[in-house]
Amino acid sequence: MAEQGAAEVWLVVGLGNPGPSYAGHRHNIGYLVVDELARRMGSGFRAHKTGRADVVEGRLGPPGAPAPRVVLAKARSYMNESGGPVKALATFYKVPPERVIAIHDELDIDFGTLRIKLGGGDNGHNGLKSMRSSLGTGDFYRVRAGIGRPPGRQDVADFVLSNYSTTERKELPFQIDTAADAVESLVADGLATTQSRYNS
Repeated sequence: MAEQGAAEVWLVVGLGNPGPSYAGHRHNIGYLVVDELARRMGSGFRAHKTGRADVVEGRLGPPGAPAPRVVLAKARSYMNESGGPVKALATFYKVPPERVIAIHDELDIDFGTLRIKLGGGDNGHNGLKSMRSSLGTGDFYRVRAGIGRPPGRQDVADFVLSNYSTTERKELPFQIDTAADAVESLVADGLATTQSRYNS
């Protein structure tokens, strides 16, 4: 693990699919969380010169504290091709995999629950699979936002590419806010502290 400090650059990637037709889908929770982080940083996304992602550059953390440098990113490709844009940004900003954070939906965690970890497999998640392939390793951080398994016999692909239920939409802002808090904690305080706070 890289030594932590305010001079480092972190690459925080929200996984999702681009375009308004996908905006409210469960698969796009990563986009929603980096949108909240951008709001906290007081900045809006802009096209990166690689042409493959939209980014926000700045510092993330509470006022008065040493704030790590952070690049928030949303790939312009579809979920299953996320790795190429992420690799291009990591190369551009000279960010090693151990300072990359992927925010993504997780079927095997109940809706409203978070799990933060370093490394692991992709568990069938095409965005993670693409990142592992392009970065050449799975040793990056994951902020896993639970969406739960589909009810009954609903197809998993249809489930993740559909909107949240009415009940879930009422709770979604709390999950987004907590996930954003977890990212701030991760870059400022490290994995162990963040897991103790948020791995409920």
